[in-house]
Amino acid sequence: MTTPALLPLSGRRLPPLNLGASAFPHHRATLRLSEKFILLLILSAFITLCFGAFFFLPDSSKHKRFDLGLEDVLIPHVDTSKGGKNLGGFLIHGQGHDEHRHREEEERLRNKIRADHEKALEEAKEKLKKSRDEIQAEIQTEKNKVVQELKKKDSKPLPPVPLPNLIGINSGEPADLDIREKRNKVKEMMKHAWDNYRQYGWGHNELKPIARKGHSTNIFGNSQMGATIVDALDTLYIMGLHDEFREGQEWIDKNLDFSVNSEVSVFEVNIRFIGGLLAAYYLSGQEVFKIKAVQLAGKLLPAFNTPTGIPWAMVNLKSGVGRNWGWASAGSSILAEFGTLHMEFVHLSYLTGDPVYYNKVMHIRKLLQKMDRPNGLYPNYLNPRTGRWGQHHTSVGGLGDSFYEYLLKAWLMSDKMDTEARKMYDDAIEAIEKHLIRKSNGGLTFIGEWKNGHLERKMGHLTCFAGGMFALGADGSRDDKAGHYLQLGAEIAHTCHESYDRTTLKLGPEAFKFDGGVEAVAVRQNEKYYILRPEVIETYWYMWRFTHDPKYRQWGWEATQAIDKYCRVSGGFSGVKDVYSSSPTYDDVQQSFFLAETLKYLYLLFSNDDLLPLDNWVFNTEAHPLPVLHLANTTLSGNPAYR
Repeated sequence: MTTPALLPLSGRRLPPLNLGASAFPHHRATLRLSEKFILLLILSAFITLCFGAFFFLPDSSKHKRFDLGLEDVLIPHVDTSKGGKNLGGFLIHGQGHDEHRHREEEERLRNKIRADHEKALEEAKEKLKKSRDEIQAEIQTEKNKVVQELKKKDSKPLPPVPLPNLIGINSGEPADLDIREKRNKVKEMMKHAWDNYRQYGWGHNELKPIARKGHSTNIFGNSQMGATIVDALDTLYIMGLHDEFREGQEWIDKNLDFSVNSEVSVFEVNIRFIGGLLAAYYLSGQEVFKIKAVQLAGKLLPAFNTPTGIPWAMVNLKSGVGRNWGWASAGSSILAEFGTLHMEFVHLSYLTGDPVYYNKVMHIRKLLQKMDRPNGLYPNYLNPRTGRWGQHHTSVGGLGDSFYEYLLKAWLMSDKMDTEARKMYDDAIEAIEKHLIRKSNGGLTFIGEWKNGHLERKMGHLTCFAGGMFALGADGSRDDKAGHYLQLGAEIAHTCHESYDRTTLKLGPEAFKFDGGVEAVAVRQNEKYYILRPEVIETYWYMWRFTHDPKYRQWGWEATQAIDKYCRVSGGFSGVKDVYSSSPTYDDVQQSFFLAETLKYLYLLFSNDDLLPLDNWVFNTEAHPLPVLHLANTTLSGNPAYR
């Protein structure tokens, strides 16, 4: 059995691992020589070089041509009657005059070397008077100067691109006092999560709210990239927490550096970092976010250097070396990972005018269209070397989920012009409904997983996003089945609410079964945890937007109260290990997606529809809103990526 530390919990989410400090040891180099002694060695070498140059200067009595300049040049001989001396067809002019000038030049050079030598000795004496700490501080100052210069080179402004017509950024205040109070409660929870991260985990990827220190998982490699800061920015902005937003912007401007020797998940970094930076740019108009997004995208491109163009799951940001997860079906890439790049990469091409990003994701689409699909289903694994499917496992939950989501959202983001994406979505959903969607004995609609030729009657918390997806895709569905898919979304939402309602804490488990008398309940101990996931609340919000049925706000408020009661600790919010236990233990991780998604969807659920209206915005799988790109926009139509 694969160890839990390596199991993927999602295509939308890779494993939230509780790794101790030992997982990422800090290597400290032990210096055998003091800084002063090293400095003396350097100065000694410099002085020796100076004396060497002084004593071994060319002797003008032996060498008639010593010149640092370009005044004496070899020119083709034309005429020897003007005092020149013919040497093999070339002419050297004025050697008598030059000898005197060369002697003066040599003397000037000797004097300069003496002066430099004396200056170096004086500087050495001054250095040796300083303490070790002062010398270290000077060294660090010089290093910082070099880093800042490199950052300036990397921060060249991108070509100006007019922003699309952005609607509904600062709206949504509900008139109903009760709804407004609920929205304010969600905002207070966001501030509690952010303030504690700011105090105890600042700059780290995530927070351990009980231990009150930074936390990270292997999806971010071994570097501190401030994942929570980037992920939370747009939520802070739409909630009106502008001081906190500026704190995050300042950290990103000064500290977010992608030239690190760190191996990261291409998928997770794309949806959290590039998605988060692009959303922050569109909402605020601050150029730094666009620049950082493009810098990071350039670091991810080497992951596509495979025989098929299907990217590796992991890439080293410094070396560009890629690889796949060890557990993934004989070295395969994962459908939900390489299939969840389209939204962000299209926006990158739009903002830069560089079609490379658009071409990468369109190449993936073209390859998938050519492949046979068993029962019309997309397996979760594809080998990037051979271009063949791996294990025949199909899921709308982890490993598969956001691939289908992005087919639909590619169509929506293109102002419904990308009909190719819409057709792929419709075909896939028809196959999913035929082979994966069933009703339980108790009347609950669920989405199972296809494994090795049979249906596993289990549904994951991650799969619950599909209720919202069906509702979002209802308008525009083929054969006038909009009502059918809206109803299907409502049935999935009901099933997922039952998975919450049948627990002690009123929070949903990671996965739940539909076998025999067991329905919408987790059976295995390792499936009973809740790690602040957003997918159920995401579906509540979409269903609210399309139906305005008050039960979705009621269900969302139940979840809000449960999270606040059972996941809130003095240092932030933590996941719990058993939602069926009346005295749960904590996993001590405040996931970055809790701020990016869970709290954002709750806030939107209790806001008016004019806040980020769905006709104008499409949310990436990390809930980062990106504007619809209307083809009538001159920038878009003039972009070579869209011709």
